[in-house]
Amino acid sequence: MKVTFLLPFYVQKVARMLIKEGYKCYLVGGALRDTVIGRIPYDYDLATDAKPDDMLNIFPKSVSTGARFGMVSALVPDKNGEIFEVQVTTFRSEEQYIDGRWPSKVAFIDDLDKDLGRRDFTFNAMAADLSLVDLSGEDTDLELELYDPFEGVSDLKQKVVKAVGTPLERFKEDGLRAFKACRLASQLGFTLEQATFDAIEASIPIASQVSMERIRDEFMKMLVKSPMPSIGIDLMRETGLLKIFMPELLEGYGVEQKHFHADDVYRHSLKTCDAAPDNIKLAALLHDIGKPRKDMGNGHFYGHDVEGAKMTRQIMKRLKFSNQDVERVVILVKNHMFYYPHIDENTPEEEARKIEEHRWTDAAVRRFISRVGEENIDDLFALRIADASANPKSSFKPEEIEKLQERISAVREQDMALKVSDLRISGEDIMKLGVKKGPEVGNILEYLLAVVIEEPILNSHESLLRETKDYLAGKIKEVIPLR
Repeated sequence: MKVTFLLPFYVQKVARMLIKEGYKCYLVGGALRDTVIGRIPYDYDLATDAKPDDMLNIFPKSVSTGARFGMVSALVPDKNGEIFEVQVTTFRSEEQYIDGRWPSKVAFIDDLDKDLGRRDFTFNAMAADLSLVDLSGEDTDLELELYDPFEGVSDLKQKVVKAVGTPLERFKEDGLRAFKACRLASQLGFTLEQATFDAIEASIPIASQVSMERIRDEFMKMLVKSPMPSIGIDLMRETGLLKIFMPELLEGYGVEQKHFHADDVYRHSLKTCDAAPDNIKLAALLHDIGKPRKDMGNGHFYGHDVEGAKMTRQIMKRLKFSNQDVERVVILVKNHMFYYPHIDENTPEEEARKIEEHRWTDAAVRRFISRVGEENIDDLFALRIADASANPKSSFKPEEIEKLQERISAVREQDMALKVSDLRISGEDIMKLGVKKGPEVGNILEYLLAVVIEEPILNSHESLLRETKDYLAGKIKEVIPLR
């Protein structure tokens, strides 16, 4: 089979240099797969019979990213001088896998078939000989002859993910391949070929040995690169992979949400994830994670937002997310239940009266901004919209967000303190009053922030010193906690 391929200048340059030195050079991997199904490739991998040391000599600017496995990253400029990275890998065979991830024995070979035979999935085990085309460096379409020994093109047409050779052997060699299979099915909108599905189930002990960091990376790639991440998540549930790293999500399977939702907790979470923008997909998936543990049995789940925030922190810590990422998602999960009552011309009189009684004050808006963080408000609104759009029984109205946005904009224009650093007093000022350095200083600053959010006029150095002295003397104001 022939495919038409627009090979970038910088990739052609790497191939030309290898071929000029007498080595074989094949385009392999995802770029060919994407081209066959009509997608634009986003990276390019080359395979060669040149050894790593040979490649380091051929490419003046190159990095040995995995010399033991024959991987070299060639750094080459395009026509405009911008540097691009092309991964070039020596043909190799692998044996005696350990720790569910790495082969203990690697041999460099000159046999393309053996090299393709060690790869994961049939549509990733195709190759195109670049020595057969004119690599002039022009950005023009090339007609490449596709070498497809494992019938990857056929599997692409049937929209199935199929392991190369014996599926169970492939998954026992590398536990991450099981997660990758689900990720690719989700990304491409494919299904898992039955023998491949069965092999994942049978190789769960191997998949369980993969580090949480690698699982996290594969999972997040699936979330942000899939039109419908729910496909991959559900495959991970069915195969047993989800239990390895996020068993809490399974707790919602079959937990009904009477009266207020059309789906169980698990299915609603997946639909919300599908509906959410990429940057909040994880928060969308986890937003109701606390519901099963707060199930009242009558369709109510009081406190699930707080419980969910605690569980989200545990899950993300387990998966080794950065502290910054953890805090951001925890804030979104904890605050996703906000409701801003509003009145319009269609609101019944009795309902309007009740809404008026519970209308947010400026102080309530300030507390909301302080609690959520100005940088997270837009993401929280997007989560609220995704949550509602995933539930046909939702009573949510877009005007709720529009009106709150207007209020927030109005409050933001005022001179006010929304975080401790906005206070016109410091920890050093408090310690000068006799408070020892430690948690108590932070507690006092949090108290002062709550005071100022209620009464912005008190945000002056003199007023805050007075409030601190009163606090130390036991004269504490009644304020609504911010956290």
